Amino acid sequence: MRTLHSKPYQQFLVRLNLAREQAGLTQVEVAQKLGKPQSFVSKCEQGERTVDVIDLIKFSKIYHCSLDFFFEEVEI
Repeated sequence: MRTLHSKPYQQFLVRLNLAREQAGLTQVEVAQKLGKPQSFVSKCEQGERTVDVIDLIKFSKIYHCSLDFFFEEVEI
């Protein structure tokens, strides 16, 4: 099974989406802060694009949450 389709990665994606929602931001607003198209954020949240560590740090700063937040519900 590819990592993108694994249960732990899917759990991570739930947290990624939750972080954005808790920050009160739309995908468009996040994309503007990143200097990327809205589709970039959508693909990250849907698991169509792998979130690399640098992008994760950027998401963390935009959402004002710790990196730990993204992994709190992830079962490895």
